[in-house]
This record gives sequence, C-alpha cells and structure tokens, in this order.
Amino acid sequence: MRTALVNGRLLSGEVIVSGKTLLLAGSRIEALVDPGDSRCRDAAVVDLQGQLLLPGFIDVQVNGGGGVLFNDDPSLESIRAIGAVHRCFGTTGFLPTLISDDLATIGRAIAAVQSALDAGMPGVLGIHIEGPFLNWARRGVHDSKHLRSLDANSVAVLRGLRGGRTVLTLAPEMTTLDIIAKLAADGILVCAGHSDAGFELTTAAIAHGVRGFTHLFNAMARLEARAPGIVGAALYDTGTWCGIIVDGHHVDPVMLKLALRCKPHNRFMLVTDAMPAVGSSASSFMLQGRTIRVVDGVCRDESGGLAGTALDMAAAVRNAVSLLGLDIVEAARMAGEYPAEFLGLDRELGRIAPGYRANLVLLDGDLRVRKTWIEGAAS
Repeated sequence: MRTALVNGRLLSGEVIVSGKTLLLAGSRIEALVDPGDSRCRDAAVVDLQGQLLLPGFIDVQVNGGGGVLFNDDPSLESIRAIGAVHRCFGTTGFLPTLISDDLATIGRAIAAVQSALDAGMPGVLGIHIEGPFLNWARRGVHDSKHLRSLDANSVAVLRGLRGGRTVLTLAPEMTTLDIIAKLAADGILVCAGHSDAGFELTTAAIAHGVRGFTHLFNAMARLEARAPGIVGAALYDTGTWCGIIVDGHHVDPVMLKLALRCKPHNRFMLVTDAMPAVGSSASSFMLQGRTIRVVDGVCRDESGGLAGTALDMAAAVRNAVSLLGLDIVEAARMAGEYPAEFLGLDRELGRIAPGYRANLVLLDGDLRVRKTWIEGAAS
C-alpha cells in the first residue's frame, strides 16, 4: 500500500521544493514525483496543507522525558515512554542516554536497549553512555560517587549492544589512548566530554578514534589564549562532530556562532540533553537523590548548576534559526542529516530520498510539529 504526501514543501537535499508528491511504500520512501505520476493513482493521500516536511529529527542525547528518567528505570517501558514523548516534538530517532552510574546499571541499560532494538521499537537507534569515565572537576551534575577510570575490565560491558549504535562519552584523561583505539575498533562511537584534557591529549585521542564531543563548551576546560585545551582541539579538527545545546542558557549564542565559523556546519549536530521535564508540567524531578527544579524552562540543582535541559528538538531547531541566525534548511540538517552521519546511518536516515526510511516530521509556519512518521507509520 502506497501513501502519497501531497501539497507540501519538502526538504530535498539542500533545497526546499514545492509542487511534488512524496510516495511512501511501507517503511521506506519510494520516490519524489510529479503529482500526475501513475503511481499516485491508487495511493492513500495525505494533504500536507502547504506545510514543511523535513527528515525526522535524530537526538543522540536523551536522558528522559514525560517525567521518566532512564537512570531511574533502565527498562523497555522507560524507553517506550521517553520515545513517545519526544516523538511529539519531531524526534523520530534517538539514543536513550544513561548518565554516570555503576557498571551493573550500565549493563541493565544496554540490555533494555537491546530488547527495544530486538522488538523493533519505533525510533530507538542505540544507546548513549555518558560517563562514568569522567573528570571529577568537570563532572557537572554527575554523581561523583560513580566516577571511575576506564580500564580493560569495563570494556566488555560497554561492548554489549548488538545491531544498534553505542555512543560513549568519556574524558580522555580518564583512560588510555590504547583503550580508546580498542573501543573505536569495536564500533563504539567515542566522544570526549566532561574533561580537562589539554589540546595535545585531545588531539592524540582524536587520532586514536575519538569521533565527537559531547555538548561542546559545557563541562569542558575553557578555551584560553595559551591553553586551547579540549574546546580548541574540537574546533580545530574538521573531521569530528560536536553536539551543541541551543537553549540560550547552556552556551551564549555568540560562542556557538563563533564555533560555526571554525569548522564545517556538517560537523555540528543539535542535541537536547533532555531530562524528565520535557513533555511534563512538573516543576521538579529527582536525579540520583537530588531535587532538580525547573524554572522558566531551565533545569537546575540545589546549588543553581545546570542539570540537563527541558529542551526538545523542535525547540532546538527554532532556536538555531532565531538565536544562531541559521536558515531552516541548515537548522533541519543539524537536527537530522548530520546526526545520521555521525551515527553512520546516513544511507538510510536523515534525508528525504528514495530508499531511505520514511522517518519524517511536518512543521507548520511557526516551526511547530504537526505530524510525524516513523518508518512510514504516522502519528
């Protein structure tokens, strides 16, 4: 059974096109055709009413949503609940994210994601393990009792996922270059973050397999004139990806604009670092025994420190336009195409093109979500 999406504006490659019909066949995109194409005759028609159709958003850092925190209950049910909430905001692919915890909890989280992948749960692409191999001085909201060095004994746990992507955030100074190389060779996407690493060590870590940087600028040594450090290395290297939180609170928009001048835009990806506050009206939530309050859309712990976000991907896209001055095409690519490239899924996700998964998001004139499709199923 074909579905024909008609009367919309669609992002095709680097341009927005009108007057075309998008044909879906099952879980895949079949073709972008003229309305008179014979294949449209027997298709179920969906009128997009002139609205904007984009590749579905991909978020590689999702701690929670709808009042649910993955760390509290690393289970199939939690993943389903979190994914359903974020789908309302255009996220059609995501990595449930576990912040620093003990190895047993990491193992349970990986097993839960494996069950989600085996069950074909909509939107689940793998797991992001953020810590506990982080620098104590740059731990942010991560519980210091869980922090540890990454040694050979931990590697077996981290390699447990099959058929999905594993992203691991670590501080390069909390392990060895040989272990980083081993993880990368095993297919784990290693990102540097929560780190005080200097420029030389970070550059060496990149050479040994570090693929990206987790929430650039946040929980990292500052960029200084005589100490470019981890941020300087992230911006100097043109091959690695940088996740950026565009909420107007985590990083000054001017700093993000400067970053975007340093390396190609296709090496930046929007992330939410979302906490249970997304999709919830609650004014607070618990994070590993601490009360996190949500005031004016910002999550803070008892000391006033930032504790993840109440940001969703549709808002991140709007902010990339309004705060960073990007056009909607580039903002959308940072939310879909570039994260797909980072994950190595760019031959099936992140574009509206024949053969790609039919993961789509429909936005109105205010760039708010009106409809989503995951593998051809609408919601």
